[in-house]
Amino acid sequence: MEERELTENEQKKLFLRSYLRDKQAVIRIEEQLAELRANKISPSVINDGMPHGTELSDLSDYAAKVDELERKLLKKRYKRLQSFRKVQNAIEAMEDEAEKELLTYRYLRGMKWEEIAVKMGYSWKHMHRIHARAINNLKMT
Repeated sequence: MEERELTENEQKKLFLRSYLRDKQAVIRIEEQLAELRANKISPSVINDGMPHGTELSDLSDYAAKVDELERKLLKKRYKRLQSFRKVQNAIEAMEDEAEKELLTYRYLRGMKWEEIAVKMGYSWKHMHRIHARAINNLKMT
């Protein structure tokens, strides 16, 4: 399959989505860490009726896995923070307040179009017109 180049507007949308993508990556790791800790604390019951621990053979395996996930989590949190700052700075550099507000709701808060339309008092269709104009006016840093 032949790869096509992204248009400028597609690149801008990818840039704007970077914060929410990075935020979701942090959430996934936090969930993995919570599950790992919960499995270590409360043993599971297998069909034989006897309590069993996790698939980790001993405490050192568990500690190593927790350490690995915590390090990964720190890196992802830092990346999320960097993404937030870049996207927020690009949005705040825009002149039109309605465009800034819409992009903030959509790409920093992760709101759905319908929620944004209600919050801003515009029709769904008008939201998309403002969005198209905002994407065209956005300057990526």
